[in-house]
Amino acid sequence: MALPDLDELIAEVDRRCDTAHRPDGQEQPDWLALLGVAAQLAGQLQSLADDLVEDYVEHCRMHGNSWTDIGVSLGVTRQAAQQRFHAPHKRYGPETMSDGLRQAMAHVKRAAVHHRNNYIGTEHLLWGLTAEDNSATRFLRAAGVSPEAVHRSVADRLSMGASQAAERIAWTPYSRKAMALAETRSDGKGSDRIDCDDLLLGLAQVGRGVAAAVLTEAGFVPGDSGDAAEGPDAAAGSEAAAGSEAAAAPDAAVGPGA
Repeated sequence: MALPDLDELIAEVDRRCDTAHRPDGQEQPDWLALLGVAAQLAGQLQSLADDLVEDYVEHCRMHGNSWTDIGVSLGVTRQAAQQRFHAPHKRYGPETMSDGLRQAMAHVKRAAVHHRNNYIGTEHLLWGLTAEDNSATRFLRAAGVSPEAVHRSVADRLSMGASQAAERIAWTPYSRKAMALAETRSDGKGSDRIDCDDLLLGLAQVGRGVAAAVLTEAGFVPGDSGDAAEGPDAAAGSEAAAGSEAAAAPDAAVGPGA
């Protein structure tokens, strides 16, 4: 993959800035407007770069590397590395999830293990959410999107890795952000458990990653579907069932940080 050079980034700033060129044939562009767009683009690139480094730091820690080793690799002191990356990630246990989401998480972990991936990416989450009927698939249908088509599209993007550490799988930064957004939505509904549709909306709202790309290509626009799609859930009632909960239990500890 070729990284963009400066000329390409400048061209992107020009493309994004609606007032890049003044009207009425004036020669000077709106430099302040261009500066604002350039700063926004730089911030997005920096955020993406930070997420990339954070993901690999987490895997180094998970596989036993010390903060001293990580600092040497990054060219900083142990203290600097620890201060930057040591913020604890919130863990979501089975008790914070609906029965439907627990079952989806079982599919999520199986997908990562089957593909020998040592991470849980947004693609794994979306694959698990669309593996069987739940509040997420009903939300998609209410928005005019086929969950089966989404599931197939995600499956095409799951790639085989070489991990042998199936029991030590870290969540990527985008996946953790999606789960945090899902929790916020669940809290806003007054629920004490995160459901599948909450995580679906979280994946879409992150705006980055495989899941967001697949949902966008499928025509899923969260703002258009709104919360009206919760109707099918209300009619269906609780997804709780002893059999479903028991089936999900073996893989329930797949939450962020597990």
